[in-house]
Amino acid sequence: MICNLCPRKCNVDRYKNHGFCGQTEEIKIAKVMLHKYEEPIISGGKGSGAIFFSGCNLKCVFCQNYPISQGGKGKTISIQELVDIFKKLEKKGANNINLVSPTHFAKQIVQALNIYRPKIPIVWNSNGYETCEMLEMIADYIDIYLVDFKYYDNELANKYSKAKNYVENCTKALLKMKSLQPKDIIENGLMKKGIIIRHLILPTHTSDSIKCLDYIAKNLGSDSIVSIMSQYEPRYDAKRYDEINRKITPIEYKRVVNYALKLGLNKSYVQDLSSADSKYTPKF
Repeated sequence: MICNLCPRKCNVDRYKNHGFCGQTEEIKIAKVMLHKYEEPIISGGKGSGAIFFSGCNLKCVFCQNYPISQGGKGKTISIQELVDIFKKLEKKGANNINLVSPTHFAKQIVQALNIYRPKIPIVWNSNGYETCEMLEMIADYIDIYLVDFKYYDNELANKYSKAKNYVENCTKALLKMKSLQPKDIIENGLMKKGIIIRHLILPTHTSDSIKCLDYIAKNLGSDSIVSIMSQYEPRYDAKRYDEINRKITPIEYKRVVNYALKLGLNKSYVQDLSSADSKYTPKF
């Protein structure tokens, strides 16, 4: 297929070549698990039925999942095998089907969901670097958007993720997701529909974090559910950049959290600084 699913617009025939994401048209996954370390309304008690797809349309120098996002690790599966995974996770009691880094396999995921639609919510767990056209394509299949808002400065996005147009695409995607799921529905402590916006604080860049929060409050509303993450560790190639070659400090985290509260983002999730620990990262 000629692929223009994401803002890269590779225009590559993935039957013959790899896209920027590193993938062909064949579905490739690296892990399937009941994930208990997502936000509480996603994981609940039994865990979220996470499917980690290989490849990524970003090249984050600090990616904690770099063996699969950029290292190519994973196993090729068929659409029917993906359907079977949905069924197995549902049978194990997963609270939802959590599609992790799914963008470059959107068409194949839709095909699988046309064969079998689980009776539990479908979570689109993405980095936010999306097109509105692709989001329209998957709209009827997705109940929850669990989406990153990584940067509000394209210079940072280009430097750390090789995405010089990240901000304009992510902000459009956030507005589109909000229009598709305008109301957060939570029942018995579990999200059934809605959007959660994740933001990972980077060392020395709290001013950019504050700009992200400003955008959310102004454009998506102060009732938005925001997950302010302190779990940054200098993984992968981050050591090459002195300014991000450390964990964030308590003062940096407090500055961002306090600003969120000042904006009235009172539905925010916050993490203990102890979350910056590799034990919480799945083993691939």
